[in-house]
Amino acid sequence: MAKERIEGLVSVVITNFNRAAYIRECLDSILQQTYENWEIVLIDDASTDHSVEVAREWLEESKRFFPRENQVLIHELPRNIGFSGAINVGHYLSRGEFIAIQDSDDFSHILRLSRQVEYLKNHPQIDLVGTNYYAFSADHPEKKQLAGWIKYGDDIRKVYGNGGHCVCHGTCMFRGRLFDQIGGPTRRIEGAEDYEFIAKALNARAGVNNIAEALYYYRTHAEQRSAHYYRKKGG
Repeated sequence: MAKERIEGLVSVVITNFNRAAYIRECLDSILQQTYENWEIVLIDDASTDHSVEVAREWLEESKRFFPRENQVLIHELPRNIGFSGAINVGHYLSRGEFIAIQDSDDFSHILRLSRQVEYLKNHPQIDLVGTNYYAFSADHPEKKQLAGWIKYGDDIRKVYGNGGHCVCHGTCMFRGRLFDQIGGPTRRIEGAEDYEFIAKALNARAGVNNIAEALYYYRTHAEQRSAHYYRKKGG
């Protein structure tokens, strides 16, 4: 039986491992969204820094601004299971009609959720929508560069069909039923789990597109996960 999801709710799934320096800005960007029907599902993958302490302090300081109760879940994993495992836990715990991804070292434009929900509501044939984004260095946050590798429309399926990648994982919002149908990423392609998930969605005949508007801010820094695999943004 399909999971019953809450209509209109966006579950923002954030996985975290040792991002104490950035997690507050990440969470603030969701609190400031113009779209108010959201929940945060924060999965900490057994961090060894004080990430969870920072997140819980933020929760105590900010919960008076939440539109309703029980909007934030902070779930600490007992051991490190890696990105795929952590994000799947987040997806399973999500309750929303829509699931949005956000990396714990990045942040979102205040209109991100409203634009993506509006897009999905107006395009019933689309199951997953990303956006363009600005990249910036942690050392020079004032210098932001618009991504040039994002594709749109029919080009997306062509790119993935040729083994390419053109949807930024951190920008993705998809219908919860898509995850319920196909599941999340596996551990078979380490470092490219986001590519695998989008390719799996396309193989299941899901509609995938990007919004040209830059609604996400991607931080580059020496400790980021993707730097170990590839510099171009993927996950």
